[in-house]
Amino acid sequence: MTTTTPVLQVRDLRVDIGERTVLQSVSLDVQPGSLVVLMGANGSGKSTLGMALAGHPLYNIVHGQALLGTDNPVDLVQLPAHERARAGFFLSFQSPPDIPGVKNNLFIRTALNAVRESRGEEPLDAFDFLSSAKQGAKELGMPAAMLSRPVNEGFSGGERKRNELLQLTLLKPRIALLDEIDSGLDVDGVRAVVELVQRMRAQGTAFIVVSHYLQMIESLQPDQVLRLDQGRIAETGTLELARSIAETGFARANA
Repeated sequence: MTTTTPVLQVRDLRVDIGERTVLQSVSLDVQPGSLVVLMGANGSGKSTLGMALAGHPLYNIVHGQALLGTDNPVDLVQLPAHERARAGFFLSFQSPPDIPGVKNNLFIRTALNAVRESRGEEPLDAFDFLSSAKQGAKELGMPAAMLSRPVNEGFSGGERKRNELLQLTLLKPRIALLDEIDSGLDVDGVRAVVELVQRMRAQGTAFIVVSHYLQMIESLQPDQVLRLDQGRIAETGTLELARSIAETGFARANA
């Protein structure tokens, strides 16, 4: 892969939750269209990284930068959460919440038109949006009827993850952090993730994927694998690092 200006540059990021420091110092670069797999034991800070970059108010970035974009990059740390999304950062939640009373199609169309406005594009009307949303849902094996239901209300775990993927494919972010997107998905769902990620990478979207599911990791063909430990990047490698972790676990000698 030809090296270009990274679409995301994280520099010496420290994140606290309350009085506890979870990320000590994390630095990483993600190239446009590339895929980085992030692995680590429970509590190592994987989800914290995603929440902090997305702007969750309970995750306090006390030091560092997160520069997004290849031309005139913006520091996500300085932006409110909705501006980070408009700038092109997407986070899929490990446990997507439901939003009672808010229709799924209205929620996604509102988010999409906010992003389109930031790009200088015309908003989509309800008819055009519904057409593209139904097509996206079909490709993900998601019933079109779910578009008219409240966001994630009564959805199974797999349906919630497919709904996250639908948002991803419609919003077309610069970079997406997928936090255990395979959790709750069946074999067809995992295959849909791989196909969608490959298609979007070809269009320039970069990915950070948090996963321990080796079969999916191998199918994704990552450019880089990182192991997070005690709030720091402890190891950097290729697919072989993921295979080694899958075989021996995280209780590894640091020799």
